[in-house]
Amino acid sequence: MNTLFVQGESSSTFSHFSYDVFLNFRGEDTRKTFTGHLYTRLCQVGINTFIDDEELRKGKVISTELEKAVEESRVSIVVFSKNYASSSWCLDELVKILECKEKLKQIVLPIFYDVHPSHVRKQTGYFGESFAMLKERSFEVDRMKK
Repeated sequence: MNTLFVQGESSSTFSHFSYDVFLNFRGEDTRKTFTGHLYTRLCQVGINTFIDDEELRKGKVISTELEKAVEESRVSIVVFSKNYASSSWCLDELVKILECKEKLKQIVLPIFYDVHPSHVRKQTGYFGESFAMLKERSFEVDRMKK
């Protein structure tokens, strides 16, 4: 199996990792297109990749299984798409990913799929509209700030 390593790091540094890559994405936007193809290709080259299953999404908050998968991944790939910000699941996962980046030095790679990076950064365009829709649904203010 091929493994994904940060240049200059030894494999012992990553002994607590179960996955090489965790994929964070809006399923309705990219599961059957870009992200599905990315997942397939990563697996084909031997990169142990976690992709969520709808079964893991049973409650209103991120499941412990998803949190554990994020924590046990070396790299998180975040696929930002037009409707990404309308999903509280995506945003909750992103908060967890950013916590792992800070605390565990996890590598986070953003991919901008059919959305401009400045729209994500400034919350404008389709991305901003999706984010605004989430606010209208009374998404908790503290969760939005994160």
